[in-house]
Amino acid sequence: MQGFTRGEIPDYQVSAWLMAVFLRGMTPQETADLTLAMAASGDQMDLGRLQDTVDKHSTGGVGDKTSLILTPMLAALGLTVAKMSGRGLAHTGGTIDKLESIPGWTPELSEERFLAQAAEIGLALVGQSRDLAPADGKLYALRDVTATVDSLPLIASSIMSKKLASGAHTVVLDVKVGAGAFMRTVADGEALARAMVDIGTHAGRQVRAVLTEMDTPLGHLAGNSLEVLEALSTLRGEGPADLHELCVALAVEALAAHGEAEDAARMRAEATLHDGSALAKFRAFVEAQGGDPTYVDQPEKFDVAPGRAEVTAPAAGFVSAVDALGVGRAVLALGGGRERKGEAIDHGVGVELLKKPGEAVMAGEPVLRVYHRDGRGLGAALELLRAGLSIGTEPVAPAPLILGRVH
Repeated sequence: MQGFTRGEIPDYQVSAWLMAVFLRGMTPQETADLTLAMAASGDQMDLGRLQDTVDKHSTGGVGDKTSLILTPMLAALGLTVAKMSGRGLAHTGGTIDKLESIPGWTPELSEERFLAQAAEIGLALVGQSRDLAPADGKLYALRDVTATVDSLPLIASSIMSKKLASGAHTVVLDVKVGAGAFMRTVADGEALARAMVDIGTHAGRQVRAVLTEMDTPLGHLAGNSLEVLEALSTLRGEGPADLHELCVALAVEALAAHGEAEDAARMRAEATLHDGSALAKFRAFVEAQGGDPTYVDQPEKFDVAPGRAEVTAPAAGFVSAVDALGVGRAVLALGGGRERKGEAIDHGVGVELLKKPGEAVMAGEPVLRVYHRDGRGLGAALELLRAGLSIGTEPVAPAPLILGRVH
């Protein structure tokens, strides 16, 4: 890894090694050793002066705004979140993009200010400007062109190398499973979760994973400003049930990793969404990083694209499916995501699920609402949403949100 990162080992030799890993796999110890070598290939954050550090990672989903809710919850619970987050690419949104919907908010902090803010508020969140795990970026580019992306030890080491380099002692993983996720089956999700938890154990970290369903978008809103609005309503105790449930479940895992009993942890986590403490932490965090805190107090100030269009039910019945991948691609078509790094995005566009699987609809009743700007990408978005909508004659029981846990 060191030689490859420095350019001393040629791509063709590493490509051969990648194919060997792809075909033969790696033992848990080998995977952990690879991850530690990748983490050591660049900068490593020293969070030693901070108390009870915890990080959270999601493997990427549609409508997944949990970081916006969970991180202030953890801060309100007395833990410290000093987190590096990414921007969105393709159909998955990035936490940084969502927060930049708030005027003035910046992901650029000096290391000293980053650590001081984390110590003071319990929450600091910055973009990945540091040279964390550069071996991962170089390896991923090679995996992409050698058809070795879909390898469990390589996926696990890619995710965990950045988490280990980021320095937190406890890491809570949200492993998405389903149509809108990288891992399509529960078995694949469990295997990835187990590999990442094993890496953490070998590295002396506390790592816990929750497997969650991603056939349907999380919550009701997808798109940057819209997702911040839904996160704010959840921080006020008024959010959709699935989003509320997931944030509480992830907070419980973080507290349990610090030795707290699960029942007590659940009660404390729930309380932060009802007593205003998580919302207060979010407001303080926004203000500390240059954002206008009045947007937290007056959510109507957010820029939401003014155009509206709806997808209606072709017949009476019950919603049986709303394809998460289709919703994510629709947001991308509207301009709310980027096809390649560095592209500008429209924070105000998005999709609202007016009905979710299991709910009854009448013929012609709106099921999905599109927020568009001057019709940009509207035709493509509507086509994607119609293709992903299924109406059945019998009610379907929605799939459970939490599919399993791996410790």
